[in-house]
Amino acid sequence: MKNSIKVERAKKNMTQATLADLAKVSRQTINAMELGKYVPSTVLALRLAKIFEVEVSEIFMLEDVDWE
Repeated sequence: MKNSIKVERAKKNMTQATLADLAKVSRQTINAMELGKYVPSTVLALRLAKIFEVEVSEIFMLEDVDWE
């Protein structure tokens, strides 16, 4: 799964630490998601969408491998 968390953070001029505080997770969790090493829970994905004021599908995109 791909994501645009880093892009969305840049649009809001937000650090990983700030986003982590708002989303109630660690900065390491944000970093892992941005690197594609961690897939968030539905609740966390919805929190991020609310923080960025976008739809979840604008942040997270399925890749072909996700269908296999």
